[in-house]
Amino acid sequence: MSDASPAAVLEQALAGVVDPELRRPMLELGMLKDIRVEGATALIRVVLTTPACPLKDRIRSDIEAAVIGRVPGIQTVDITWDANVTSTRGLPGRQEIAGVRNVLAVSAGKGGVGKTTVSVNTALALSLTGARVGLLDADVYGPNVPIMMGITAQPEQGATNRISPLNAYGIKVMSFGTILKPGQPVIWRGPMLAKGLREFLYEVEWGELDYLVVDLPPGTGDVQLSLAQSVPMTGAVIVTTPQDVSLADVSRGIEMFRQVKVPVLGIVENMSGFVCSHCHQTTDIFGSGGGRELAEKYSVPFLGAVPLDPRIRLGGGDGQPLMAAAPDSAVGAVFREVATHIAGRVSQENFASASGPVMPSGPRIPLRS
Repeated sequence: MSDASPAAVLEQALAGVVDPELRRPMLELGMLKDIRVEGATALIRVVLTTPACPLKDRIRSDIEAAVIGRVPGIQTVDITWDANVTSTRGLPGRQEIAGVRNVLAVSAGKGGVGKTTVSVNTALALSLTGARVGLLDADVYGPNVPIMMGITAQPEQGATNRISPLNAYGIKVMSFGTILKPGQPVIWRGPMLAKGLREFLYEVEWGELDYLVVDLPPGTGDVQLSLAQSVPMTGAVIVTTPQDVSLADVSRGIEMFRQVKVPVLGIVENMSGFVCSHCHQTTDIFGSGGGRELAEKYSVPFLGAVPLDPRIRLGGGDGQPLMAAAPDSAVGAVFREVATHIAGRVSQENFASASGPVMPSGPRIPLRS
């Protein structure tokens, strides 16, 4: 080791640093770049699999432990954080969406559980980390994304003769609600639903996206099956409330996704409790813990519990979602936690299904501080 260059010695010390989620050496995964030494400082660029990584502090601590006191002369570590989101490798017969790395379905076994609220605020939370995010409102029977995102315009045809998505809060958005007249019902049979969904998937100029969040209709019908059979889906997020009737419907949704070979990324429990603003006591209006118990029963991750908060309802009604109006609130912190858990699960699923290197080619995403 005495004849090796300082950078070579530093690289050898870093060989034992393991990614906490993927459980493989970060150097082997191509996640440690531009390794060099300047004076008493080790400089390293860490390229994460998602800008929403919740484990940066742990990674920093592991790198410092591997270097300081073990590499002669190194007293400090200077880390530059980047991200390069992994891509889904789907089943044969699925058509990829040009430029879209991951398709995430948000589903619910029944209506009224806040599925669209979770879709919108999770998409915003991912975007706030620096990820490139799109939101497709595929709930043809109740397309509420335009209301929640404050969108009143209709999409137009772009220069490439494809549909240009709308933009709200830095997110590219498409919704059946933007092409329907107010109050117009959707009376479509299965083939028409499938055709409309495919147009929104493949005839829209989505551009480069790390995550396309798809808000599905409740239940296990034609839209869910068409999506699962059309695109290489990274996975599905299931939204429920603590009520027994909601939990029973969720179990059917989990089984449906498993039958069509779509990974279930985890369960989000919405409306999990109300915290009184005066006495600060929590009232479990719809019960508590049901989502976590269901996750344990089906061996899927529990992604988080979103409490009842009047600001969620008010923001969704006036076109200012909570993650846009109050991202630093207590409930905003919950949505950020849910988003980071989802992003971590995406990285794990892509790594598990990949036969080659984990890190895809493509532009890096400088992380926001």
